[in-house]
Amino acid sequence: MTLLNNILPEHRRGLLKKALKEEALVRIIEAHNGLSGIVANDAKVQGLDEGSPIAREFDGIWESSLTDSASKGHPDIEVVSFDSRLQSIQEILAVTNKPMIVDGDTGGEPNNFEYSVTKLEKAGVSAVIIEDKVFPKRNSLEAGTSQEQETPEDFAKKIRRGKAVQASDDFMIIARIESLIAEAGMDDAKHRARVYLEAGVDGIMIHSKQKSPEEVFEFAVFYRELQKELNISKPLICVPTTYNSVHEDELRSAGFNIVIYANHLLRAAYQSMLETAKTILINQRSFEADPICAPVREIFKTVGFLDVKEKDKLEESLRADSVIIPAAGEDEILKSVLNGKPKAMLEISGKTILDRQVASLNSNGLSDITVVSGYAGDKLKANSIQKVHNPNYLDGTTLHSLIMARSKMENGFIMLYSDILLEEHILSPLIRCQEDIILVVDNAIQYHRHDEGKVVDFVTSRNKSSAGRRKIRFVYENLISKIGDKIDPTEATHEFIGLAKFSKTGAENFIHTFEDCSQNYESDLSKSKTFSQFSFTNLIQEMINRGFPVHFFEIHQGWLEIHNENDIALANDLF
Repeated sequence: MTLLNNILPEHRRGLLKKALKEEALVRIIEAHNGLSGIVANDAKVQGLDEGSPIAREFDGIWESSLTDSASKGHPDIEVVSFDSRLQSIQEILAVTNKPMIVDGDTGGEPNNFEYSVTKLEKAGVSAVIIEDKVFPKRNSLEAGTSQEQETPEDFAKKIRRGKAVQASDDFMIIARIESLIAEAGMDDAKHRARVYLEAGVDGIMIHSKQKSPEEVFEFAVFYRELQKELNISKPLICVPTTYNSVHEDELRSAGFNIVIYANHLLRAAYQSMLETAKTILINQRSFEADPICAPVREIFKTVGFLDVKEKDKLEESLRADSVIIPAAGEDEILKSVLNGKPKAMLEISGKTILDRQVASLNSNGLSDITVVSGYAGDKLKANSIQKVHNPNYLDGTTLHSLIMARSKMENGFIMLYSDILLEEHILSPLIRCQEDIILVVDNAIQYHRHDEGKVVDFVTSRNKSSAGRRKIRFVYENLISKIGDKIDPTEATHEFIGLAKFSKTGAENFIHTFEDCSQNYESDLSKSKTFSQFSFTNLIQEMINRGFPVHFFEIHQGWLEIHNENDIALANDLF
């Protein structure tokens, strides 16, 4: 909720200097309006680094002249007035609590710059970066554009004028050197850095449009020596827009203190808007655009449309505490053992599979359990369950039985195959997962062989480790690219264990995709011959193909599928 980001200007203003003292490299990302400001402020990824928890987020926000102008539909030539820029700045400040650095263009005429400094400082902005070009500037990254710099002496006077009117020590004025952009050369950049530092500037940003970081690294070496010579310590800033293959650890090692990702949120928004518009035009409906659009509910949540009490109620309702166990089919392999009972009623050490599942679910606070019956449905019994009957269980798969309980999917749900035994600890972290669709997968497939003839739903994860770099696995990256029993086991990274969780949004997308496939199914969508043979994993693969993100929660063993008599013997031993 954006009210939680409330912060007073005097408290925010000093956060950048504080971050510079505490962080080896301060990470900043662009925002151009309130919504992008919330994204920049709240974006976070979490994962594990060699078993230890790790989290990354941005340390502050860059209010860019380019993206502010572009979001208003204007070119980046200082045509947007300072008052219009200030309105955007205040819009972002109102919904965020991290430090802001403002792109001040050239700063304008010195008298105007004085007023700009005063207004930005009062608003709670931590720093303004001004570039040493002549007003009105032209964007630095456009090829073939004429770039004219102010004399170092005149720009130094502007710096002194700005420093003279600021009211606190927290506010920073940073000089952006454009010598490499204007092709004035490295020596000119070095000379200007000395002049600006001697004028009292609070930091230097060196700009480059080369694909390689070599020239900014060369400047960084000089800058370290210059600071020693002048006996000062002022941050060095870079904007790796064109030399974007460089890693943050390389920038940190080179001596940079702040890295700014200067225009990426606007560029991403533009690309998505264009793709969405074209998708609607092509299909003459908006259904196909849904996978690339955030749910309306997510926008409501992000911008604080609901008050705190309503939000708490919504969070409670979104919890996937409804469990559906599809148990309609007749098991041919264990037919002689079951003696006319559903497989879920098979006893393991004196207790049925279903009773053991219910006990595990109950111990994790899951009591709303619906079992879909079919074959020998009258014999399917357990305490505290609800039953939904599928009279057509012979004409479909587990997927079609699952859909029979769609009324229980409304606020999200957990699905559990009826022949799976779980260790109780697996359910607890799954319940806490926030992704819209998340499947539990086992990474132990590389250590054992499956019984011959057993159908296994293999999984291939989307993200692979980069060669030559240590890989930190983030939850955000746990995406499935392929799932199903036709995957080559040597290419699989995991096995789906028959346990999945869907949020309210995930359930809606699951049902909508099922309905669309049932009406418009074409056999080339899957290896299944008809839609009646369409399995749960077929539908998940179809959702992946349509662009819906399907995440996985990784485990290592701790579960057992009852497939044959050997499994029964093993389960009896275990219990």
